Amino acid sequence: MSKSTRAGALAGTALALAVSAVLTACGGGQSSSSDAKTEKASKGTPGAGAATVEDPLVATFDGGLYILDGETLKLASTIELPGFNRVNPAGDDSHVFVSTDSGFRVLDAAGQTLTDITYEGAEPGHVVRHAGKTVLFTDGTGEVNVLDPAGLAGGEKPEGRRYTSAEPHHGVAIELGNGELLTTVGTEEKRTGALVLDRNDKEIARNEKCPGVHGEAAAQGEAVAVGCEDGILIYKDGEFTKVDAPDDYGRIGNQAGSDASPVLLGDYKTDPDAELERPTRVSLIDTGTAELRLVDLGTSYSFRSLGRGPHGEALVLGTDGALRVIDPETGKVGKKIPVVGAWQEPLDWQQPRPTLFVRDHTAYVSEPGTRELHAVDIETGEKVASMTLPKSTNELSGVVAGH
Repeated sequence: MSKSTRAGALAGTALALAVSAVLTACGGGQSSSSDAKTEKASKGTPGAGAATVEDPLVATFDGGLYILDGETLKLASTIELPGFNRVNPAGDDSHVFVSTDSGFRVLDAAGQTLTDITYEGAEPGHVVRHAGKTVLFTDGTGEVNVLDPAGLAGGEKPEGRRYTSAEPHHGVAIELGNGELLTTVGTEEKRTGALVLDRNDKEIARNEKCPGVHGEAAAQGEAVAVGCEDGILIYKDGEFTKVDAPDDYGRIGNQAGSDASPVLLGDYKTDPDAELERPTRVSLIDTGTAELRLVDLGTSYSFRSLGRGPHGEALVLGTDGALRVIDPETGKVGKKIPVVGAWQEPLDWQQPRPTLFVRDHTAYVSEPGTRELHAVDIETGEKVASMTLPKSTNELSGVVAGH
């Protein structure tokens, strides 16, 4: 969730289709083609009463899900689920949201069971965790669902806040600690910015100077930002602030934030006509000073390459196979940790590529070309575990509690 990557108006049908692919290629989630009615546990998969998986990871493959032990990376079980599925943390220590063509489905990863809890709707999109709440945005309906992930433990669908956008669009929403709800504004053809609602869904702020709005992240002090095709839009202390990119077209479509830093990490693209731009620079946005800094990595990366460390470190997995640890205050690359072999981002955003998932002090990195999964200690740079799986994986996620 990609956060999940997403581009200006172009002429011609072929180019329009290329833009559509870019818009849907993000860290947060998008529609899939799985058939929920046909899922089943593969041979040897534990059923009810199976041992609990500690700190589970979930990796998707063509036709299903792998559930792995978060420390040893040992494969605990396999769940068959046809089609292209996406996965995101639900916000507790047990569950993961799986985006399918029927909507957001809840996987009890710790219990190794795909539950019956579903938030139905076409084109399930971003899943955002913040301030103890998890927010789902369904692109095909424009519906926003806010839930307390603690409620999933009871096995029933948690009751929560619901809001429907004026028009369906590829969007995202986040609820702040004070109950304000920030959600994007747009249509299927054009996205323009964001608005903020109070606890009673009364609009209290709006800014539509953010063309192609995409993705979100929260920084220290509960500064929330969404990306634009010409910079980034920050909401803090009841007001919007637009930070302009140094280029006329400077798209920041995917962001990663940390409660330990006022600086957001974003991607940065400058070619609106590219079939697939492979950028080598990332953006660092200081939400306190509204300043934007660009850092040249010397390698390209993909929309699944961004993460944050336990102390706010900015993490980027490059196509040279190294994980870069960047000081968000200075933009200096502190270390380059070799993790996987060199790779190239595929043109089709749904195709596998090495993917970064960060939890606490560990960076998990998939390597589809070798069917491997690696766990790296961010501070020491040591590769602490590796596992070879039966099939190449695509998306990688896991449980993340205490957000």
